[in-house]
Amino acid sequence: MSQPVSNSTDGVGISFRVDEGDAGLRLDAFLAERIAGWSRSRLQRLIGDEDVLVNEKPAKPSYKVRKDDEIDVDLVETPSRRFEPEDIPLEIVFEDEFLAVINKPAGMVVHPGAGIDRGTLANAIAGHFKFQIPAPNLNAESESRVGIVHRLDKDTSGLIVVAKDEQTAEELSRQFHDREVEKSYIALVHGRVEQTAGTIDRPIARDRWHRTKMTVSANGRNALTLWKVRQRFDKYTLLEVDIKTGRTHQIRVHLASINHPVVGDGVYNEGRDNSIANVEIRKAVAQLGRFFLHAERLAFKHPVTKKSMQFTQTLPRELNGLLDLI
Repeated sequence: MSQPVSNSTDGVGISFRVDEGDAGLRLDAFLAERIAGWSRSRLQRLIGDEDVLVNEKPAKPSYKVRKDDEIDVDLVETPSRRFEPEDIPLEIVFEDEFLAVINKPAGMVVHPGAGIDRGTLANAIAGHFKFQIPAPNLNAESESRVGIVHRLDKDTSGLIVVAKDEQTAEELSRQFHDREVEKSYIALVHGRVEQTAGTIDRPIARDRWHRTKMTVSANGRNALTLWKVRQRFDKYTLLEVDIKTGRTHQIRVHLASINHPVVGDGVYNEGRDNSIANVEIRKAVAQLGRFFLHAERLAFKHPVTKKSMQFTQTLPRELNGLLDLI
């Protein structure tokens, strides 16, 4: 059976190479057999949105996979499924019987995968929901149902919304899919950005040579990022960033593509952190243990009450500390 050739929890991206025994299967059927917790209809939606590429090109759900096809999948909407509950502290910004908004710390993986099945946000939420909402037919040893409908990279802090039931998850997923959810981030980037605001409209795909990385590519999925300057420093700029699509590592890749990579992002800033002239700032960035990207604002319509909801979360202490130093 075809096995994943890469799996990144940081972006919830999976790559497959088709072996001879699977040749001839429909693309949607091939994926449904290999991605646990994802229904065929949800996978068809991903394929239709070009979040699934076959040999770096979009394909139809009915495409018959061939031996040695390379299939890249971005799991843009993580499904409701069961996870092992863990007693991990959570900073809950808002909670009702239908959903919760969490302030995720940097360093926490959102969703299990790639050999990581403990200590994730999903495990923490499962533990919390288990005590708050006892589900029928679940005893103390049972797993709890969790609905994570979007994602943040491991080292991105800030706001994330989770659903407590399938109906809420489906409606939130629809809002994300239809771009009705407003998401705003704060990023500190290398270099002084002279423009007041700008738009980055460049397709993003998996890097052919480094499968856990993303890159700007003409063969990628469309990706749209809007930014504006919040504060300028001598060698850095604090940006407010809005994303209209939810591609893996989108903000980090797009900002790097205009030569203003995120501070602390060793994957995409090509060693800029190590070349910081100010020794004190260089040491402070190294000690961060994360990149300077924070999900500051989240706005959506409540799936049940239909009330407009908006949340903001200030920068964590370590990021404010770096700004003070700069």
